[in-house]
Order: sequence, then structure tokens, then C-alpha cells
Amino acid sequence: MDITLFCNHKNMELVFDESRVVKLRASFALEKNTQLLVYQWFKSLCFSSRYASNISRLVNLEECRLYGMKSHDCHVFMQTLIPLAYRDLLPKGIWDALTKISDFFRDICCSKLQINHIEWLEMNIIEIICKLEMIFPSLFFD
Repeated sequence: MDITLFCNHKNMELVFDESRVVKLRASFALEKNTQLLVYQWFKSLCFSSRYASNISRLVNLEECRLYGMKSHDCHVFMQTLIPLAYRDLLPKGIWDALTKISDFFRDICCSKLQINHIEWLEMNIIEIICKLEMIFPSLFFD
């Protein structure tokens, strides 16, 4: 109920019906059948040797979850798989924000950085965070 008081997210406020309180589905949440499509895609992935572990072994299709990801697998997921997996499934504004944060993580993790590129990243992250704050509740960020 704090979202009504502190945030400007009308799509995330609780709706009071006659006898119950209804929480609207968030714009970034996927339906169960769409989640299953994503996890089936993860199950079918194959990477070249030593790029990432076999992510298909980490997928549990019954629960639509990933288990046992190592830190490098998380980096691969954040930097390359998020933009590919959710391109056609999320609204354009949400997908754009996730793609930009994914590109940002890929840029700061590269082995060589130039000073002017770091300055550009520093200015760009402000815009990315603003886009993410318009999508997710402010309590998501700390």
C-alpha cells in the first residue's frame, strides 16, 4: 500500500473490489506460458567450449527456475541472454531499459576501457537508472 503514498506507479497500486483487494499484474511480469517458452529456450541453448557452463542443465521446466548458476554464468546471462530472451516478450520500453543495463554491464566488464568511454558510461548510467526506476518500484533499488 506504500506504492500509493510514495511512488507514482498507478499500474502497481492495489485495487479495492467489493470484498477483496486485487493486485494488478506488473508490466514486467510474464505469464506462466510465456515463462515456459523462455525456459524451454534456455534448455535448448548450447555454448562454445569454455564460454559458459551448460545452462540447459540448470533449467527446471516444472518450476520455471534456474538453479546452481555460477557467477560467470550470471554474467553471461546478464550481458548477452537477457536482451535475446525477452526481445519479443516484454513491452519495448521495458526491453530497452534491460538491454541498456545489459550493455552497460558488458562495457564495464571488458578488458580495456578508454577514458572517454568511461565518461560516456558515467553519463549513460544516469539515464538507464531513471528508465529502470520508471518500470520497477523504487523499493527495488537501494
